[in-house]
Amino acid sequence: MALTPLLLALCAGPLRRAFWLGLLTGVVYFTGTLYWITRVMVVYGGVATWMAVPINAALIAYLALFPALFALIVRRLIVAHGDNALLVVPFVWAATELGRTQLFTGFPWVLLGYSQVKVLAVAQLASLFGVYGVSMLVAAVSAALALALRRRYLPIGVTLAIVLLVTVWGHRRVAANELTRAGDPIRVGMIQGNVDQGIKWQPALANQIFENYLALTRQAIGEGAQLVLWPESSTPFMYEEDPFGASRLRALVQQAHVSLLFGSDQIVWKTLGGRRVPEQYFNSAFMLRPNGSTAGVYRKMHLVPFGEYVPLQKLLFFAAPLTEEVGTFSPGVTAELLPVDGHPTSVAICYEVVYPALVREFVRGGSQLLTTITNDAWFGATSAPYQHFEQASMRAIEEGRYLVRAANTGISGIVDPYGRVAEESAIFQPAVLVGDVRFLTDRTLYAQQGDVLVYASVLLTAVLLAMSRRRVQ
Repeated sequence: MALTPLLLALCAGPLRRAFWLGLLTGVVYFTGTLYWITRVMVVYGGVATWMAVPINAALIAYLALFPALFALIVRRLIVAHGDNALLVVPFVWAATELGRTQLFTGFPWVLLGYSQVKVLAVAQLASLFGVYGVSMLVAAVSAALALALRRRYLPIGVTLAIVLLVTVWGHRRVAANELTRAGDPIRVGMIQGNVDQGIKWQPALANQIFENYLALTRQAIGEGAQLVLWPESSTPFMYEEDPFGASRLRALVQQAHVSLLFGSDQIVWKTLGGRRVPEQYFNSAFMLRPNGSTAGVYRKMHLVPFGEYVPLQKLLFFAAPLTEEVGTFSPGVTAELLPVDGHPTSVAICYEVVYPALVREFVRGGSQLLTTITNDAWFGATSAPYQHFEQASMRAIEEGRYLVRAANTGISGIVDPYGRVAEESAIFQPAVLVGDVRFLTDRTLYAQQGDVLVYASVLLTAVLLAMSRRRVQ
């Protein structure tokens, strides 16, 4: 019901008032969920607090424009159509969420639908319409309540009936448990090294960090792991640039006859003036076969703004310290799948997992298992690691796939195709998690049809706006 106060306020007043109310709503929404970005910039980005606060405020203000646009559109429709316009609130909200996902590479963090990821029966709706469909249901409840408070009772009766229907269907879907009995099984191990970001790249500690990962991996193998995952950028060296470290990894998988997925930065070189110089840097994931050969490499496609690159770098020159130490990464261009014993497997690196369309692209390409590797040490002991894990969990429901997650400082875990967490680590503790998953091939309706509903919402919103213009005139 979080949108209900805003919707009631939009029933009166000029358009500019609606815009400012929506902006205020957005500022509250994103300040409460993205406050931790300031700490990331100060502690790890080398940005002074007096500079980090306005940078984060600028990001929050930008994201708040989408609720502001939502409020402006809703008020315009109310002016033209009266309270009946509140019936289309779910469609308008979904349209603005899609805009937030796609404009300027997008930042779809904490979409409204993620609020239901632990309400498993309701969250199953994502297998049909994705997280946007769940957002629409949540927005519909707020709109129906607003109408009820304005003495329009039929919409809340219909909405509650829909919620009940979704809940009953979702409960039965989870109880049927069909997906957990299909497909070929494999035992996976997740390594959580818990390496503090402040020491991660200190040369004197590189060998200690590497040996610790090798020891934890042997523990996972001892517990039967056939596929082992290390987190994002987990090797304290560049895999392709360090022959000794690479040979140690190859020897490990050959001796134990396991597959290993790990994150390591990658350089593409060019020849300039007769010498080799770095041309591009990639945040990459490597898959090693049990025979030690490289099965494939995935290069991160959605980079973190202000973490891996600075958008509008010339304009935002004052934010350059955020990427000075690691350089500016280049985005990958191919949704590469990495084979595990003949089964295509996908990997989303860090916050890529919050992009529903990208993960769906993996599944449409044939991925039978979702994996994600990340380094959430940046977040500290804030709400961010929990937000990140829950958003990743929604991808499992949408695609009807097991999801395996290895995070440097947590949360690492396994999520089944219904969003149930089978394994989960605590944050900021070393951990070895081992569990069973399955390679699955059946596709959910969402995997087949994608975001048809949300694109229809954009079209409907545009049509209603055009009609309201004529009606007001």
